[in-house]
Amino acid sequence: MADGATVDVSDPFSGGEEGGGKGPEKDAGGGLTDAKREVLERCLHALKHAKNDSQTLAALLLITRLCPACQLDKPTLRRIFEAVGLNLPARLLVTAAKGSGDPGLPPHELLSLGAALLSAISTDPDMACQPQLLATIPLLLKTLACGASDQQQTGDENGDGDAGQIPKSMSDEAKTARQSEVSMQKGKDDDNGAANEPSTLNPNSPPGKLDEAVAADCYQVLTAVCAQPRGPDHLLNRGAVPALCQALEWNQTLSHRMGLPLLIRLLSGKTKDKAWRAHSAELLPLLVRMSKDFCKSTDQSRLDMCSQLVNVLPPGGVTVERGVLREVVSRVWGTLRPMVQAKLTPRQIGPVLVLGACLLDLYGWELAGSPKFCCLLVNRACVEVRMGLEEPPGNDLSQELQDTLTGCYRIMEAAIEQACNPAVMAAASPAPSSISTLSLQQSRQVLGVLEEAFSALMYHLQQLDQSRYGDPFIFATFRCLCSWLAEETSCLKEEVTALLPILMNYSRSHLMAENSEQGLSDWMGKMSVTDESGTWTGKEALRYLLPALCHLSAEEGPRKVLLTLDTPALLVYYLSHSFTSLKGKSGASSAREPSMETACSALLNFSVTEAERVRKDQCFQILEKHLSEALPVLVHKSGLLVLAANYCTLGLMIGRLKSAPTGSGEASQRRFFSTALRFLHGALDAELSPGPVKVSSGWEDSWEEVAELWRLALQALGGCFRSQSWLTELVREEGWLRNTLGMLGCCSALPDQHTQEALEEALCALANQCPLCKQDIMDAMKHHDTGALSCMRNLKKMRGVK
Repeated sequence: MADGATVDVSDPFSGGEEGGGKGPEKDAGGGLTDAKREVLERCLHALKHAKNDSQTLAALLLITRLCPACQLDKPTLRRIFEAVGLNLPARLLVTAAKGSGDPGLPPHELLSLGAALLSAISTDPDMACQPQLLATIPLLLKTLACGASDQQQTGDENGDGDAGQIPKSMSDEAKTARQSEVSMQKGKDDDNGAANEPSTLNPNSPPGKLDEAVAADCYQVLTAVCAQPRGPDHLLNRGAVPALCQALEWNQTLSHRMGLPLLIRLLSGKTKDKAWRAHSAELLPLLVRMSKDFCKSTDQSRLDMCSQLVNVLPPGGVTVERGVLREVVSRVWGTLRPMVQAKLTPRQIGPVLVLGACLLDLYGWELAGSPKFCCLLVNRACVEVRMGLEEPPGNDLSQELQDTLTGCYRIMEAAIEQACNPAVMAAASPAPSSISTLSLQQSRQVLGVLEEAFSALMYHLQQLDQSRYGDPFIFATFRCLCSWLAEETSCLKEEVTALLPILMNYSRSHLMAENSEQGLSDWMGKMSVTDESGTWTGKEALRYLLPALCHLSAEEGPRKVLLTLDTPALLVYYLSHSFTSLKGKSGASSAREPSMETACSALLNFSVTEAERVRKDQCFQILEKHLSEALPVLVHKSGLLVLAANYCTLGLMIGRLKSAPTGSGEASQRRFFSTALRFLHGALDAELSPGPVKVSSGWEDSWEEVAELWRLALQALGGCFRSQSWLTELVREEGWLRNTLGMLGCCSALPDQHTQEALEEALCALANQCPLCKQDIMDAMKHHDTGALSCMRNLKKMRGVK
């Protein structure tokens, strides 16, 4: 076996007796000759029955001399891997890390051999996710981050070793097994002639560079693990992010060629948010250095770095040192502006616009530049959208173009928010007031180019069939259009109305399918589309469409179309399922639910304008039952006051259209109305003291939003008194009338005239329907001839007082 140490491992067949200088002889099937296959089988048998590490390494060396891994079929490789196992390379790494190799096989040799074995084993996807291999990740990361010097200086001074170490009595055959590391790398390219690329991140790296072949093997293992379904999580949980950041900072071997792409993979998927939350201290300095490199780079490399920066930028909502991040964003904008203004091809402008979109996600238009530049950025995005989407039907969009258009969509969404800002639109001066504010003229220009771009979006969606509902790009297109419809529904009215069947069918399909579209769910997590957990629930499509439905349901033409599409039933289904999720959240102060509030607003529009449909459509009966069950729960959650006000008002608006039931009403109805009466009374401070009535402390913070709902609810309550006579008895039982009259009799005034009118209308309706209630009201007015009650003229007329 001593001759084995002199084999030229760069070509296992050169000069060997099997090769005869003519290269490997192949059989008809392109594999090994029968003679070599027989030798290989004997080697495999020896490998399988090896009694110690020395025999195992010797057998590996023989196989290496016979044939490189790239020429072996998968079953043979699997036999080799199963015979070697993962314990041996793991113990090699442990022994190398402790620096306890013998003089013939020093730690760096053990490290090289262990990394090479793991690299070869990791080429099998089934082996790449084994727990024994995953356990080596921290050692591999430490090796890449700290370089060779760490492996040579941290040895066990006592030399005791343990069960996990390679024995020092290893034979000469095992000492030559270092030769196996080249051929055991399945399919790996020969990079021996490649120089380690220079870096500008940190020129003051520590001494002791890692051998390039060893670094390549380590990165191969980590890359193979990352390719597994749960690979990014495995790497993240084992410290990959800080280790890779350190390797980049110290300019370690292959850190830029292989380490940076690996880190970008960790930062470009679902693990991005988790990585930034856990390791912002390491990632932020890396981002700072990369942003400086970006500004110093040449034109072509600068274009290439756009995609890298897109992935390294932190997601929105992550807490980082805002001053540093603001400086980074400002610096990148400074370099990006000339690129946006330059004459670039569609392929070149794509990464530029995507990077601009990411910067807008972080700081909006605040740091983007002058109003003129902002208009140019929006214009370029809209042009790309029109060019990309106005293709003849049937032309598939490339993934690269889809990524570009998705970035353009985000620029358009940010522009809509800016251009439709009421403060901007009402500005009297055409001159810009700041770099982040468009003038009235510029707003009109932006809205003009946006209108053309959204016309292209609608044209593209008109071609949509159900087979593409799970396409992430279609969702991005749908979401962008919804952002426009949420703010601007007066333009392209006919086109929008014609598109409603597709928009509703798309939303309904996702809502009913819920978690079935895994591809779309993965994309949602990657793009941070979802607001809470980052997971796809199926509700997102309808959630984005809801503001548009709220606007469109208030207009007769679109509303008629929405009714033909059974939109109220879909909204009821959405509310019911959303409330089921809401009930599962703990705590009395749950966060607001804007989407459920908007769904209620749309249903309110139908309830106000389509009385006959409300009376006959079964979905409104289902809604009544849901409201009666949900309102008693919502009124005890202080953070959901606005949603409770919506539920209360919606239920009363429906109740006023119902015919009077026999008896005293169903139990569910009594429960709803009892809760509604107590809820409405709680809006005003009921303390019986002189002076004006104040809004109660629990309602005060939200009064601006719920005041109109509260008044509408009181008006609807008056309608319920007229349509359902049994309610007058409930009003007396619940004490609502007594408490209201007591408050009005003691206070000098109500918060505002509208509040007084709403209360007066409800009291008048009650007095007209119930003689006993009327008598109570008249008695209260006799005893309180001053104050808020005495100011209610319509009530005075009922008792004949002018």
